[in-house]
Amino acid sequence: MRKYNVVGVMSGTSMDGLDIAHVTLEEKEPGKWEYSINAGITVAYEEKWRLRLSKLRHQNSMVFHKTDRYYGQFIGEQVNTFLKDNNLEAELIASHGHTVFHQPENNVTVQIGDGNSITAMTGLPVVTNFRAIDVVLGGEGAPLVGIADKYLFGEYTMCLNLGGFANISAEVNSERIAYDVCPCNIVLNRIAREFDQEYDVDGEIAERGSIDYDLLGDLNDVEYYSYAPPKSLGREWISSNFWGNVRNSEAHKEDKMRTLVDHIAQQIGNNIEDLTNGEPAGKRVYITGGGAFNKSLISHIESHTDAEIVVPNENEVNYKEALAFALLGVLRVENKTNVLSAATGASKDSVSGSLYGDFSKLV
Repeated sequence: MRKYNVVGVMSGTSMDGLDIAHVTLEEKEPGKWEYSINAGITVAYEEKWRLRLSKLRHQNSMVFHKTDRYYGQFIGEQVNTFLKDNNLEAELIASHGHTVFHQPENNVTVQIGDGNSITAMTGLPVVTNFRAIDVVLGGEGAPLVGIADKYLFGEYTMCLNLGGFANISAEVNSERIAYDVCPCNIVLNRIAREFDQEYDVDGEIAERGSIDYDLLGDLNDVEYYSYAPPKSLGREWISSNFWGNVRNSEAHKEDKMRTLVDHIAQQIGNNIEDLTNGEPAGKRVYITGGGAFNKSLISHIESHTDAEIVVPNENEVNYKEALAFALLGVLRVENKTNVLSAATGASKDSVSGSLYGDFSKLV
């Protein structure tokens, strides 16, 4: 068993930026990994990248493929700068890429960030394309971080990530299940932009508003919440199944924000209770992702569950998903299962990820 120095790269649906983390991973015993996050950075997207990524699903095939290639070069350039600035070396890059299409019901999930370009720019071996095999096997292709939660954070009852979507994972009947709970920052940030803010700092906008119970009822009645896991959400789903309720509401903007925050917290609270069969004792929920900094959202979550809410240090909040994909990359290199069918609904577990570059020094 050896140590790996890995760069994990993640771009979420909320498009806050490109998360890059240098991590060290070591398996101490089967299924028990130790980690350290040695450095991390979030590279905020310039407006040209934000627009290009947000509109890419509507572009022609030539624009799509050019963007895939250029975005891979962009990732490589940012990794090079990050390693140089922090005087670090790495053996492997594990890049999630940026999701453009996620329609598992149509056997489609696409993340851009060309692995050939990343390895050409950095000279390092690269693992990308973590979701595709699972979708072909009939799975949701998401969430994928369940195995990292199991191997790295098994001491907690469950792990909750508050990113573009809120997703949760927990051990149930000796299996790690994971799924998307509801939209999160992807919808909160839409309201924040109406106030000329990228996001609601500390939940201040939400705290100025009041809950609109008509809107809250409409949101809580969304059909997705009646589905049993495994299940996942994508940007397309927001437009067709969720955002119309918010757009058509006559509530003030602050009230929409407060209502969305309470809606997210209610759905999370419901799922915590469902996953633990309502047992009150000893539940500990480990929360990461950008939403962990939203004081209003955390307060509302605490009001909707009796579980202990654990928000770790800032490095883990910011880079836990990049850390998770670093681990998925290492497992792929070791030819070990890194995607769990219990979490995604696929016909079987899989060893997932496409390999680019020279892996001779890693195997």
